Amino acid sequence: MAQGSVKVPDDSDFSRFQGQCESQEGWVNKYSKSGMEVWIDLPPPTGAHHDRSQNQVKIHKIKCRMAMKDVSAASMYDVLHDGEYRRKWDTNVIESFDIARITINTDVGYYSCECPKPLKNRDVVTLRSWLVKDDEYMIINSSVKHPKYPPRKDLVRAISILTGFLIKPTGPNSCTFTYLCQADPRGSLPKWFVNKASQYLAPQVLKKMHRAGQCYADWKQSNSPNKKPWLHPEQSAPLPFLSLSALDIQRTESLENVDESAVREERESEGEEDN
Repeated sequence: MAQGSVKVPDDSDFSRFQGQCESQEGWVNKYSKSGMEVWIDLPPPTGAHHDRSQNQVKIHKIKCRMAMKDVSAASMYDVLHDGEYRRKWDTNVIESFDIARITINTDVGYYSCECPKPLKNRDVVTLRSWLVKDDEYMIINSSVKHPKYPPRKDLVRAISILTGFLIKPTGPNSCTFTYLCQADPRGSLPKWFVNKASQYLAPQVLKKMHRAGQCYADWKQSNSPNKKPWLHPEQSAPLPFLSLSALDIQRTESLENVDESAVREERESEGEEDN
């Protein structure tokens, strides 16, 4: 998204995001199996000033795509929006809630999650927007600073530069589901985490989301079946409106940088062999 003051994404922002989701240029395929693919785009070498002793490896961008043959695009869109349901299927979530609404299709929210041990857990405050166009669904977010939700001592505040989902129908009950994340985890991550994220964690997350999509209709039937504020803005009345002027762009230099490059994977410390 554009540099400077916080702004609500427009059609051009969504178009650029969709372009990244659909482009193959610059992406390295790290996983391809059973209709699922994972690509990464690592940052370029930093040259002579790179501190090799830090073993500094970051996931600059990761992109995942899955062909879902038994879940509609509309259902997956609902799954991503439904905060109550997320607490059921997202086993990594620590806390997740909406803070305020900016427009009928933009809000501010908080999310914290568990990271693979022994890495420190992360949290993020994001400005999130969504768009439905020609039966295609997009949700994108980027980090912002909210005065009432500063970084916490027990969590590392990560930064979402651009994160989102593109869901395209391939039939009445099937879709392609793409997740793209460009984030700064605020730390020098160990190499094992980079490998694990692209070859194990990302595929597992996609499988979990797929199962969530398969079960959503039955769950929703017994849990406020008519409540979908992402489709019916009038149902969002309890959520207060907030002016963009109350927010700032979350910048990296204002946050602590945590060096976890030397942290060993927990199963290695227990003497287990790599698979």
